[in-house]
Amino acid sequence: MIDYLIVGCGLAGISFSEIALANQKSILVVNDESQNSSKIAGGLYNPVILKRFSEVWQAKAQLELMNVFYTNLEQKIAVKVDFKKPILRKFFSIEEQNNWFAASDKPALAPFLSTTIITKKYAGIDSPFNYGEVLHTGYVDTASLLEQYKNYLLAEKLLQQETFDYDALEVLGNSIRYKNVEARHIIFAEGFGMHANPFFKHLPLDGTKGELFIIKAPDLDLDVIVNTSVFILPLGSDLYKVGATYNWKDKTDLPTEEGKQELVDRIKEIINCEFEIVSHFAGVRPTVRDRRPIVGTHPDSGSIHVLNGLGTRGVMLGPAMAKALYENIEKGIPLDKEIDILRFQKRKK
Repeated sequence: MIDYLIVGCGLAGISFSEIALANQKSILVVNDESQNSSKIAGGLYNPVILKRFSEVWQAKAQLELMNVFYTNLEQKIAVKVDFKKPILRKFFSIEEQNNWFAASDKPALAPFLSTTIITKKYAGIDSPFNYGEVLHTGYVDTASLLEQYKNYLLAEKLLQQETFDYDALEVLGNSIRYKNVEARHIIFAEGFGMHANPFFKHLPLDGTKGELFIIKAPDLDLDVIVNTSVFILPLGSDLYKVGATYNWKDKTDLPTEEGKQELVDRIKEIINCEFEIVSHFAGVRPTVRDRRPIVGTHPDSGSIHVLNGLGTRGVMLGPAMAKALYENIEKGIPLDKEIDILRFQKRKK
């Protein structure tokens, strides 16, 4: 018998796998390639919601855990995936500058918002009102992380590459059996694929489609991430990742002309040089309307659990939410009420 059968190998599944392995627990991961939101994610981590100049929920604790998590992970898979890089918020008016300084006076935001205006001029961008710098930011190369982590799991014989068959899952007394595998617990970390899960499809997981570009812009000279209505992330060799759109109706992972035009228009609001679209891709983020993850244990079985709803901030949220679920299962530490799936049962009463 193993300790954990983990369904899904995106940011949520990887995070839980690593927490379990770090605690000397045995795991097996079941994964297919049906969900790609982690693979095509922007991968940015940023403790501030720049649209409203407000703090990301529990940002300080998430960043502290995340830094240790990715450092350890890089050593394990021998690939650098975490890149520390400043995020600059381009100001479009004096009013935005004033709002920035007002926000930086707030105790929760002071550690994250620099009070020094960045006046540097970057080729390809008009910035008459300059920039504000967000501190403790960067990005995770999610595509590389997923690929290398799957290679690691395969080498350790810890990955079963198949579509999970819910009909083959048996719930035993204090464990589960899936085909020829018996486990103390099963963790469903399926992203938007949770809609097909008979144990958790009742939960209000929404999907927010995002479309992104890789562009080539030889006349753009950026060594930082610029974030306004979209982010522009330098990849090297004149290539930049740009995103993302938000579509709450379309639940497919196919790029659209509408999304393409929206991104093109937003890019032109920020840069004033020519660019070429090298690639255009899309994915459906697992989001929740109350903007909190979906974490917890099925009410009818103490062996069936869910880790989902990481939305647009999976890089930051994943390690913290995986740790919370693990400690809830193994140590009985209660989950934060804001993430526990019990919050949805209470609403029904």
